[in-house]
Amino acid sequence: MRAVHFKILLALLLILLVGFALFRWWKGPVMPSYTLNEMALVQNVVATGRVATVSRATVGSEITGVVLERRVQEGDQVKPGDLLAVLKSDELQAQVRQAEVALAELANNRRPQANAELASAKAQLEQASREASRRRNAEKGILSTEEIERAVKAERVARSNYETARLKAAALASGQVEEASLREQLAVAKAQLDKTKIRATVAGTVLTRNVEPGDLVQPGQTLFTIALDGNTEIRVPLDERNLSRLALQQKATVIADAYPEKSFPAWVNYIAPSIDPQRGTVELRLTVNPVPDFLRQDMTVSVNIETAKRNRALAIPNDALTSIKGDQAAVLLVRNGKVQRQLVTLGLRGQDHTEIISGLKAGDEVLANPEADIEEGSRVRLKPQNMLATKSAVSNTNNEIPVKFD
Repeated sequence: MRAVHFKILLALLLILLVGFALFRWWKGPVMPSYTLNEMALVQNVVATGRVATVSRATVGSEITGVVLERRVQEGDQVKPGDLLAVLKSDELQAQVRQAEVALAELANNRRPQANAELASAKAQLEQASREASRRRNAEKGILSTEEIERAVKAERVARSNYETARLKAAALASGQVEEASLREQLAVAKAQLDKTKIRATVAGTVLTRNVEPGDLVQPGQTLFTIALDGNTEIRVPLDERNLSRLALQQKATVIADAYPEKSFPAWVNYIAPSIDPQRGTVELRLTVNPVPDFLRQDMTVSVNIETAKRNRALAIPNDALTSIKGDQAAVLLVRNGKVQRQLVTLGLRGQDHTEIISGLKAGDEVLANPEADIEEGSRVRLKPQNMLATKSAVSNTNNEIPVKFD
């Protein structure tokens, strides 16, 4: 009798287990899900760019010469007048000394000598004039005509010598033609000598130096490139598909790859009027002010541009979307415990969430994994997930693709 009761109980237990299994099978597997609700949503465009200075100054030599010294290297900070390089100047120094000697010779020898010659010529003219006047006034017949003519001729020669001496002394006088010419020669020689010292003309950072001691340099050759202080921007080649989202003055957050823990603000100041046909990108330029001390020319940075914001948006985590084409996508909607594919229209796209314009309403439940191996119409049991704790699983083809410089 006990054996019969045991068999009956065992049969009932098996029936219960099979029934429970069938019930579980009928209700479907447990699947992670999201419940749609409204939330604040920010749309961002993410890309990779580089630091660039708005203005650069090139420094070269105005004369041909051989480099004697190089005083700076890449990364050095300079200000106007700082010495960058020195050229050999032996010949130019000799020209300056020669001009100085000529000027001193004028003041100490040539000018006094010219004044002395003028005084002598004046005395000779006065003597010749007196002699000619005396002979012209002598009684007729006492002096011959030839004697008178000789006296007059001597006077003319003395007067000519005087005029020559006067003009020479005038030319050599202080501040006159000869001195001005010599001073100009000295100034030119000094100016040429000063050109052997190559100096910075702007304040900034030395980016490149293309010269070493012993090099022969010529006018027109770039020796140094200087990035001007206070004019730094971020240049970003952005996928042209994002062009419709962009506008001037949009805010951005920038992070340097070398300093991932230090973010800094920037804003869009330029959107190129044309597209790069080779790469399908549009160039953006972002102003950085103030400029962080750690920022360096050509440094790689990640740029997160805020293109739109909504305080109350019906949003869904990005990893619940599939078959994204433009502003259309699909989700796996669960209604009455059954899965159905639902087309939706997308609005703002955030880093982790996307706005739903149509196709769903607040309170709808969708599967967290739209690629799950489950047929439409299948029953499922839902395991709600925290939407705010999700990480975006949308592929890069649906968000901004970071574009790197060549």
